[in-house]
Amino acid sequence: MPHHSRLSNLMIDCKVDDLAPHAEFWSKALGKPIVTVDQDGDGKYAELRTEADEPMILLQKVDHDSRIHLDIETDDIEAEVARLEKLGAKRIKFCKRWWVMEAPSGHRFCVVRQQREPFGPHLNRWD
Repeated sequence: MPHHSRLSNLMIDCKVDDLAPHAEFWSKALGKPIVTVDQDGDGKYAELRTEADEPMILLQKVDHDSRIHLDIETDDIEAEVARLEKLGAKRIKFCKRWWVMEAPSGHRFCVVRQQREPFGPHLNRWD
């Protein structure tokens, strides 16, 4: 059965106690206003405003070293993970409702459920 995926999020992983001042920095650096410094009410995610045809930009409070990673959104997580494994990626860890993956280059990324309605432009169809 075919499924769809596309680049969804640019995640700015921050090993910090408080995301607010870091959201302020990235907002000014990227020219993107802050939507919220507490997206889920748990202090772990901040969001910057992007257009519907751009990837979302989120700051995420993490325990590992600060870095930037990307998310691939899909309407079928297992099918997308299997497709990426055939390309050489490895499953690292299932978290809540997404997979942390590792590319053959060693870069970590996530495969997440569909983030926006409608799914939007720049969509790939995989058979």
